[in-house]
Amino acid sequence: MGGQDVSRVAIVTGGGSGMGAAICRHLAAQGHKVAVLDINGDAANEVATELQADGAPALGAGVDVSERSAVFAALESVRRTLGPAGIMVTSAGIEGFESFLDIAPEAWDRMMAVNLSGTFHCLQAVVPDMIEARWGRIVTISSSSAQSGTRRMAHYVASKGGVIALTKALALDLAPDGITVNTIPPGVIDTPMMRRPIESGQMASMEQVLARAPLGRAGTPDDIASACAFLCSEEAGYITGQQINVNGGWYL
Repeated sequence: MGGQDVSRVAIVTGGGSGMGAAICRHLAAQGHKVAVLDINGDAANEVATELQADGAPALGAGVDVSERSAVFAALESVRRTLGPAGIMVTSAGIEGFESFLDIAPEAWDRMMAVNLSGTFHCLQAVVPDMIEARWGRIVTISSSSAQSGTRRMAHYVASKGGVIALTKALALDLAPDGITVNTIPPGVIDTPMMRRPIESGQMASMEQVLARAPLGRAGTPDDIASACAFLCSEEAGYITGQQINVNGGWYL
């Protein structure tokens, strides 16, 4: 394909499962070297091994993105093994369901530490490589709940709203360096992270959810990964600071 002949080093957080793993596969299929980062190091290594079996240079690493020193150490390992960062996708995240007055300060702090500060740490770790190359692609994974609001998720919604705002600010800061920064706020995507609250009764059943879905189905990790891979491509070089709503019509 035109414009896809340059192999970059792509780093994906939350790459051990769900959307993150699908994003790793799509970027590897585009010919990129892929660093799979996940708090579950075994899951990260499994995805990396799968990519290697398909002929893609890849490595896996267990990283809690809320721990800044761990993020920077992982990035040094990526540079030594694969090279400087050219693509960064921040897919690591946690969710939680609590009535507002029941949200403990510790739960609030942990949500912000992973979803918002974790994104901040990862981007500060990779942006110097991109500035030096005068080329970069950053895609943050936010949430449609930050656009529409969601009951009993004030801490989650606030953290993801911060990711959207950070994306817009960074797009302006980094545009002179040839770096694009966009966010995908997924809608209802069938992933382990979404199935957990359904199975625990914190969310409506999948059947109830799908009854309200404009396209009549949940999204798949590949739906997100396809959009993400495009935003990471040469062809997407004039798209920056945008929310690419991959949500099946849930939020317009």
